Amino acid sequence: MNNCGISRWDDPNEINARLKKLTSQPIWEVDDEYYKDTILKYYDEKCKESRAVFEESQKYIPGGVQHNLAFNKPFPMCMSKANGAYLYDKDGNKYIDFLQAGGPTILGSNYDVIREKVIELLNDCGPVTGLLHESEMLIAREINKHMPNVEMFRMLGSGTESVMASLRIARIATGKKHIIKIGGAYHGWSDQMVYGLKIPGSRNLLESHGIPGSCFGKTDEVRPNDLDMLERMLKRNRLKGGTAAVLLEPVGPESGTRPVAHEYNKGVRELCDKYGALLIFDEVVTGFRVALSGAQGYFDVVPDLTIFGKIVAGGYPAAGGVGGKKEYAQLMAAGLATGKHRAYVGGTLSANPLSCIAGYTAIKEIERTNACEVAGRMGDRLCDGLKALIDKYGLPFVAYNQGSIVHLECTGAMSFDFSSMSFIKSAMGLLKHKDMMYVRKDSMERMGAAYMANGIVTLAGSRLYTSLADTPEIIDEALERFEEVFKHVKKTDKGLLA
Repeated sequence: MNNCGISRWDDPNEINARLKKLTSQPIWEVDDEYYKDTILKYYDEKCKESRAVFEESQKYIPGGVQHNLAFNKPFPMCMSKANGAYLYDKDGNKYIDFLQAGGPTILGSNYDVIREKVIELLNDCGPVTGLLHESEMLIAREINKHMPNVEMFRMLGSGTESVMASLRIARIATGKKHIIKIGGAYHGWSDQMVYGLKIPGSRNLLESHGIPGSCFGKTDEVRPNDLDMLERMLKRNRLKGGTAAVLLEPVGPESGTRPVAHEYNKGVRELCDKYGALLIFDEVVTGFRVALSGAQGYFDVVPDLTIFGKIVAGGYPAAGGVGGKKEYAQLMAAGLATGKHRAYVGGTLSANPLSCIAGYTAIKEIERTNACEVAGRMGDRLCDGLKALIDKYGLPFVAYNQGSIVHLECTGAMSFDFSSMSFIKSAMGLLKHKDMMYVRKDSMERMGAAYMANGIVTLAGSRLYTSLADTPEIIDEALERFEEVFKHVKKTDKGLLA
């Protein structure tokens, strides 16, 4: 497959066994002496401008940051410059950037060709016109070129909006009511999707504050990588209004944090066909990252609808969209009512010229530079290097990757699973393990602080995205920095049930 970034697919059972072993023992983390005398000293002495901005921000911004990815121990870094594989904070410190804005910049940050095209457009017409712009057609046509299953595409402002639209389409198209998601997955923050986040089986027990319980009446979750449980839920729903759609991340929930078998998606496709449900792929992370044809191309599975985000705007704002088979995508048709049921989808700044031209240019550049494959090779190199360091220092950590999406689990904070058809069993499991989960989350953030103090930016200390801008030399330099952290890791007495 051309421009594919995945060279191997690890056995999820083997990964999950290692993760279970990780969470069955006490936490391993950087020792207190190193953390206090080196890590915290770095922030105190080298990051004074970042601290000052954060302290002022707390007066005007809830929590002091506008996005949850920005909060890191001991306080958020204020970045002032992004270029290729590097970030620079307000104090002038330089970091190797494996966050890549949460995944959208597979070409590297502030990519020259996109920036120049955006400036050209801004000089001509500004970011918005309120009317049709050619770039809207260009990006839709370019997506269809690489993902033929996406016969039509509607660009929106975010992945959250795109998921909302897809669920409306599915209910209109099938006349059914229920939506099944895979436990632990994140599909945006709309009311009905803040359900079973991070931890399978958590349902509406962890993150759904401020949302009436009735909003989850037609949302179900099933265990990742479990086709039998999915079929049981599909059967059950036939007596309760039917299943309109199964929504999943094709590499597994939370960008593959919970990996699935290579043939899992084909199994889900077969079950959707058997029970008359639409299959929706959430390719917010995987679209144009794992392959130019997306995860659907890599797995050779045809979804009915595809959710886009992140890369679809080339790292620029308003990154989102939903596309798919014409018969379904047309249910979002704009304009006056035609007598048919339509999915009401809006957004004044959706598909603005700036985002469309940035996304179109990004996809063209991903194709030209073979970015998925290059970034994937660097992901392999980083993952293999991390595995070698883990073995060298005798650590229980778990590293694996899906191409340019690299996972480094040091505490297993999100590796628990309380999936069950029984609400009571799920609730009891969460209650029993909740304190331990938060202790492990705190330790994960402590490791993230240690990486940052050694010049490495990660996503919450447990996920890393490689890009076209990464080179073997950059990856090897990063591994040297990881080794500096691993040298100071010790086994603690924290993280087990009391």
